[in-house]
Amino acid sequence: MQIIILAVAALLGAGLFAAPAQAAPVLCEKWGSTTVQNGRYIVMNNVWGADTAQCVDVNSNGGFTVTRSDHDKATNGAPAAYPAVYAGCHYAACTTGSGLPAQANSPGFGALRSTVAMTYPAAGTWDAAYDIWFDPTPRTDGQNTGAEVMIWLNKRGPIQPVGSQVGTATLAGGTWQVWYGNIGWNVVSYVRTSATSSLDFAVDTFYSDAVGRGYAQRSWYLTSVQAGFEPWVGGAGLAVDSFSFGSGGGTTDRTPPTTPGTPAAAGTTATATTLTWGASTDTGGSGLAGYDILRATGDTFTPVGTSATTSYTDTGLTPATTYRYRVRARDGAGNLSPESAAVTVTTQSGGGGGGCAVTATTQNAWSNGYVIQPVTVTNRGTATLNGWTVTFTLPQGHTITGSWGANVSVTGGTVTVRNLPYNGTLAPNASTTFGFQAGRPDGDTRVPSGYACA
Repeated sequence: MQIIILAVAALLGAGLFAAPAQAAPVLCEKWGSTTVQNGRYIVMNNVWGADTAQCVDVNSNGGFTVTRSDHDKATNGAPAAYPAVYAGCHYAACTTGSGLPAQANSPGFGALRSTVAMTYPAAGTWDAAYDIWFDPTPRTDGQNTGAEVMIWLNKRGPIQPVGSQVGTATLAGGTWQVWYGNIGWNVVSYVRTSATSSLDFAVDTFYSDAVGRGYAQRSWYLTSVQAGFEPWVGGAGLAVDSFSFGSGGGTTDRTPPTTPGTPAAAGTTATATTLTWGASTDTGGSGLAGYDILRATGDTFTPVGTSATTSYTDTGLTPATTYRYRVRARDGAGNLSPESAAVTVTTQSGGGGGGCAVTATTQNAWSNGYVIQPVTVTNRGTATLNGWTVTFTLPQGHTITGSWGANVSVTGGTVTVRNLPYNGTLAPNASTTFGFQAGRPDGDTRVPSGYACA
């Protein structure tokens, strides 16, 4: 993980962080960087967490070797540095031809791949990790505030990612511990249970898992793909032997997963429905990565969400409207299965004169809680709405710890929300909002579902 302090902003303003015109074979400057392969990638020394000496010998083929690393930091805190090679934009230093920033719901996102080969010394305390950054905007400078996805290929010593472990996943041909924490942005880390010195994967393999767990959003932008090391103690001898980023590439798995079962719908309200389907099987060896949910109101199906399991709740629907859903699977190599057969779902008409609608947004989530805000109540009818009631299902073990903008009561797993005196009257097309915070068991990634308005 990388934290940039105010000194970086000063260096950027002075133009000192930009890649030099000619590649330097060895970087020892604290924030030193250089381009390789005619600007396709940038190698950075990036000693952001310490003042001890570090040098990297740059490989013009797209890698580097740490030749000096005098770090000796406590292993219960942040690392000393993140020497790395990257594609994309990092604090206004952008590579050429990467196509980044790229929105995660764009047609070409699923084809983006990266490969790396590394060499590790038998001493020191360090991790070998990808650091993949996402931002709600197509940012090319400054701190990203969406999600930081870290992929730990290997580690040495008593170190761990930010936050706590929330599960496991089988992705990109390996089994990974999944960790989550929030330090002003979501940090989702995948720690391989058996170390590897190389990786060839589709970026969306891990991002789909993060989205499915509620830690990232499809509307966010990929800004950079970085591969390197976080040293705490020592680190000399760590090396990125080769690195690549682009569309397509070298996986040997070209076999797509089998077709998922036809979805079935249950619990349909005026604004939500829950889909379940039969699981796909991966036969290519890279592992099943998750599912894409596609929705249509006409002839064209478009992705509306992802799931790491065989169920998905679609919210924010329009009352009295017919939708069709299909599901497709993806594997760790980015191969997509054929789309399933379609299920047709018609939402209920809703209440409040036939026009009350509700849409809920997850503003933030962490390992043992979340904030849902805003929850928007809209009068879609033709007559004034005098009072409204929203109901939804709270997952088992979850507890509402605070609310605002409405009166909230809980009976069993059903939450009932009623307007306050000042926001109960809604003219046609008018809206009001409320919000709430809830706690949940550590590692449980579920959020409420089945929102309905009357």
